[in-house]
Amino acid sequence: MTFSLVARCAQTGMFGVAISSSSPAVAARCSHARAHAGAVASQNVTDPSLGPMALDLMAAGHSAAEAMDEVRRRGAFIAYRQVLAVDGAGGTAIHSGPNALGIWAEAQAPDVASGGNLLAHDGVPQAIVAGFLASGGHLGDRLIAALRAGLQAGGEAGPVHSAGLMLVDKVAWPVADLRCDWTEDCPIETVATAWEVYKPQLDAYVQRALDPRAAPSYGVPGDM
Repeated sequence: MTFSLVARCAQTGMFGVAISSSSPAVAARCSHARAHAGAVASQNVTDPSLGPMALDLMAAGHSAAEAMDEVRRRGAFIAYRQVLAVDGAGGTAIHSGPNALGIWAEAQAPDVASGGNLLAHDGVPQAIVAGFLASGGHLGDRLIAALRAGLQAGGEAGPVHSAGLMLVDKVAWPVADLRCDWTEDCPIETVATAWEVYKPQLDAYVQRALDPRAAPSYGVPGDM
């Protein structure tokens, strides 16, 4: 009931996850990323613990492929899970268990991996990867473009209702974590609109956390 991608920006080292589903609040359960380590999507009868497990392994120096091997070894009911990972070198790995729902598929290229389940057809992840590779600009822009490409290619077998975009870069917290947890409209476009608002302010929010003395003005009474 989900299609997603994990990706790395080769120029900046930023990682990101973009995801959409017919289920509510998909990004709250399935999106995981950590600066200097990688990005993971853990989906399909979701076990959220697999995301931090893979990130811990990649943070310790394991490649995405090595981390995925360990996830397969240690994960419970792994035949039901679908997990995507990208590491700090742009290497990718995917596990799709044989009990994944409906039509499921996966696709990979340097710096990007996509997977989905209960899909309209098995070409959707490849369309997502192609959309990412054909796009340019900020990693957030490229993730949105890729999700749109997946939706245009057919997306899920039914309508999607939730979506999310997560980005990490250098600091210990996500520099963007934008979600639409439920809508009868298009959640991907809802997240895309939020990203257009947030993108120009992203660096300022990081600066306010690191050193508020150098932060842009808040524009409120008492601001200095």
